[in-house]
Amino acid sequence: MIELTTGIAFLVSSLYGGVAQNATNTLVSVSTASSSQSNIEQSTSEARFMDSKVLEAYIKTQDADEPILVDIARCESTYRQFDQTGNILRGVVNKGDVGVMQINEKYHADDATKLGYNIYTVEGNVAFGRYLYNKYGSQPWSSSAPCWGSGNQLALK
Repeated sequence: MIELTTGIAFLVSSLYGGVAQNATNTLVSVSTASSSQSNIEQSTSEARFMDSKVLEAYIKTQDADEPILVDIARCESTYRQFDQTGNILRGVVNKGDVGVMQINEKYHADDATKLGYNIYTVEGNVAFGRYLYNKYGSQPWSSSAPCWGSGNQLALK
């Protein structure tokens, strides 16, 4: 039910404008009359993920075949890409960890960019998290294993 409601809200928002984030991560009003439709679609898409329940549903859909990634997202960020003020969520222990999958900028930002992933967007963060998991297993998130582990930790590939 929530997916249907979210889909309808996104469709209406896409057609008539909505709330989105600009480059400085403040909330702004978006109009589809703007010059760049793709920027509007991306901004509108990101705005819908301000609700952790919506983001949780998105992750469960994207990673349905790898439930461990859903657990990692829960433990790393409690299904949040943004903090309460609309800024990108950063790690408590390491401020270089960003977004819902807490991708570390120092180690992964360049590779993510080269591969076409934007770790500062929900879609890019989740997709690059999947890429890391496919390449390294759960090792990039080993520090949070006590939260999501309990026998689920995948050996390095």
